[in-house]
Amino acid sequence: MAHRVIRGSIQYTSDQTERAGALRGREWFTLSQQPDGTDVLLAHCEIDDAPKVTRDVCLALHHADSSPIDCSVRLSVGGQFEGSGWMRFADDHAECQSWNRQDGRINQRIDYDRRPGWLQSHPIIGDALLMRLYPLAQGPGRHELDTIYLTSPDHRGATGPQFFVTNFDLVYVGDEVVEVPAGRFDARHFQVTGTAGNLPEEHPPYDVWCSADDDFLLLRASAGGYMQTRYELSELLIETTP
Repeated sequence: MAHRVIRGSIQYTSDQTERAGALRGREWFTLSQQPDGTDVLLAHCEIDDAPKVTRDVCLALHHADSSPIDCSVRLSVGGQFEGSGWMRFADDHAECQSWNRQDGRINQRIDYDRRPGWLQSHPIIGDALLMRLYPLAQGPGRHELDTIYLTSPDHRGATGPQFFVTNFDLVYVGDEVVEVPAGRFDARHFQVTGTAGNLPEEHPPYDVWCSADDDFLLLRASAGGYMQTRYELSELLIETTP
C-alpha cells in the first residue's frame, strides 16, 4: 500500500451581512494516509474573532471509519495559553491527561463496551472526515450517532482540552458539484443536526460538503444562526510515495 500525503489550507470567512466575505481565520492541514491503515492529521487553526483562538492538533485515526486512536491538542485563547492535553482510545477505555487555566490538572478515564466512532478535536478539516460514519449504502437520509467524544463542547473549541461526550445526527442531503478556491469538485452534501440538549448551547445549523471519494476532504462548510460563517478549501496538494 502506498503512503499518501494530502496537504492544504482552508479559509474562514464571514457570512454576516455587515462583513460578508471578510476573512476571519485560516487553517493549514496535513493528512498522512499510512500503509498500516492509519491516518495522521496535523492541523494548525486560527480564529481571528475576539477572543482569538489558536489551536494545534495531532490526531491519529483509522482510515476505514475515522475512529480515533490518539490525539494531542494545544490551545491558546486571546493570545494566552489555555491548555494542552493528550488522549488515547483503547479497546475498552479512553484516557485523557491534560492541564488548562480553568481547571488545572485533569485526569480522565472512561470505560466502554464499544470503541467511540469519533473524536471531535475541532479542526474544520475533521468535520468532513466525520462523515465517514454515515452509511452511504442507505442513500440520503438521517443517521444517529451516539457516544461521540469532543475535546471541548464550545462551538469554537475554545475550552479544555478534556473529554466531553455527546450525540447528534448526520443528514446526507445528496450529491452536488461545488466550486471553491482550490478548484471544482464532485461533492457529498451533509448536515449536522440534533445537538439541542446535548451541548451546553445548541450548535447553529451546520452544512458540510466533502469530496465524493474515499478521502472525505472538506470542500466547503457553513454555519448559520448567530455564527454566520463559511469555510472553503483554498489550497490542495496530494503526493504519493512507495
